[in-house]
Amino acid sequence: MLALEQHGWKGALIGAGWGRPDTFTVASALAARTTRFEPLIAIRPGYWRPANFASAAATLDHLTDGRVRINIVSGQDNLGAYGDSEGDQAHRYARTKEFMRLVRRLWLEERVTHQGEHFQVSESTVQPRIHIRDGRPHPKLYFGGASEAAERVAATEADVQLFWGETLDGVGERIDRLKTLSQSLDRDLPPLEFGLRITTLVRDTTDQAWADAQAKVAEMAKAQGAGWQDHHGPVAVGQQRLLDLHARGEVLDDNLYTAPGKYGGGGASTTWLVGSAQEVARSLRKYQALGITHFILSDTPYLTEVIRQGDQLLPLLRG
Repeated sequence: MLALEQHGWKGALIGAGWGRPDTFTVASALAARTTRFEPLIAIRPGYWRPANFASAAATLDHLTDGRVRINIVSGQDNLGAYGDSEGDQAHRYARTKEFMRLVRRLWLEERVTHQGEHFQVSESTVQPRIHIRDGRPHPKLYFGGASEAAERVAATEADVQLFWGETLDGVGERIDRLKTLSQSLDRDLPPLEFGLRITTLVRDTTDQAWADAQAKVAEMAKAQGAGWQDHHGPVAVGQQRLLDLHARGEVLDDNLYTAPGKYGGGGASTTWLVGSAQEVARSLRKYQALGITHFILSDTPYLTEVIRQGDQLLPLLRG
């Protein structure tokens, strides 16, 4: 995390899922060791109750002078391991929607009473209170998902909708649809913002970048996706959209590489932007022109790429 700060990054996404370290504990430890680092903390409704979560987030936000961001996750998890249960997709997203609305109320209001389908609180006041900082009334709520149910939640409750690395036309179409949906569902929050979560493979030259990208995929191909179990069962709508891109071509737009998804890349690793820092920056600027204002970029090994991309790519994206 010190390397992130030293090389120009604003923060990092801390992923959630049973069997991984607890995200709030990790975020608190990292925030204590840094001065500007902003953790984007992934959490699940059901793992957390709304009031417990609202209190934990408010406390960490207070201790870090407003550095907390939250990523609400509704995907599948090992629910039974921590005593949770969910119904079908409609039930899952209805619970997420209610969770987000109630958490926001707990941050902004006092003596909150709510008797909902999934959650209840009575005369609840979270301490410490969230302080408005630079016009931000509370930690931003990031959210992902491409199904119809997920998009209805994003359109009404999220602060930032996160996309994975789709093509420019795919992202543009989804932004237009979500804006229209926000209007038709009478969104009563500030306009929805949009973010991109994608792998960026940056090297000094174009040839070097593509040689390394193809070598990485060749290694993935040897294992035939053995390290990614989602290949062997149903996948989420957003993930399937990424996997389907390979049928359109191995390289789309200028430098969106779709081959990783064929051999085991999942989520943000399904498609990669490949090239020199200038080429990758140019591609990211095209997403920005569509309305993307938040970027979550990564490649492995993490420390090497934090330094390389922090020094070569980020300066081209500022300003």
